[in-house]
Amino acid sequence: MTAAISPPDTAPSPEPRRFGKRLRRVARENPLAAAGIVLITVFVAFAFFAPWIARQDPTQIDLAARLAPPSAAHWFGTDELGRDIFSRIVYGARISMLVGASVVSLSLLLGLAVGAIAGYCGGRVDRLVSVVLMNAFLSFPGILLAIAFVAFLGPGMFNLILALVIGGWVGYARLVRGQVLAVREREFVEAARALGAGGWYIVIRHILPNIVQPVIVQAAIGMAGAVLAEATLSFLGLGVPPPAASWGSMLNSGRVHLFDAPHLVLFPAFVVMLAVLAFNFVGDTLRDCLDPRSRMEAGI
Repeated sequence: MTAAISPPDTAPSPEPRRFGKRLRRVARENPLAAAGIVLITVFVAFAFFAPWIARQDPTQIDLAARLAPPSAAHWFGTDELGRDIFSRIVYGARISMLVGASVVSLSLLLGLAVGAIAGYCGGRVDRLVSVVLMNAFLSFPGILLAIAFVAFLGPGMFNLILALVIGGWVGYARLVRGQVLAVREREFVEAARALGAGGWYIVIRHILPNIVQPVIVQAAIGMAGAVLAEATLSFLGLGVPPPAASWGSMLNSGRVHLFDAPHLVLFPAFVVMLAVLAFNFVGDTLRDCLDPRSRMEAGI
């Protein structure tokens, strides 16, 4: 009697220590990557510790100090209602980071499921998902689809996240589908299939761990797009309703004072730019660390 043979494990993934060493080396050699990591850390700290970092209540109105320029009392000045801009930027980071993380997480989960089903099943299922479903969503620009959705349901945190997820999952699904199509014919997948492993077991245990690297890079870059999309919708009045502080709504309210009080626009716009650049820098760094071809070229 022969012992039962269990399906083979997945191909070994890079060890965490080696990845951490490569990440530190890339950060030393690429100052933009280090700057991106520092900026993201700052924004996350703003989001978690906003009540302790903000110098004043972001909703406190002081009409006597309206449109005040930057000073020792108000580092970034005040807006048209006398509210402290620095405090509102700190609290705005909480909304941007929450929306960005929620959108990327939900879009990634939905894209993983749809892309894995389409890539592994193939045939009619793949044609239905990739040709009909994905192309139907790709035929509309994601931001316009989100604007229409939020305009129909009304502004709010939940509607904003749901609208961005509806337009953002397709990119992850297309990426996962292509990666699954390339991995499903590998030897370890064929061996697991020959030993009687089920489809979901093969996808979860063997395929997904071997396609996680490009998905992580896409998620990091997707955070930049989600933050920018949230600021765009808030600028149009379709984001989180006032008096909540949002970088996009601050830009919208400050644009009428662009010439007499430019600090109302300059500081929120600069913060949005830094957040988008930071996530793009980190995404490029992760790509260099996780892509074997890039590591060979860089000698990492």
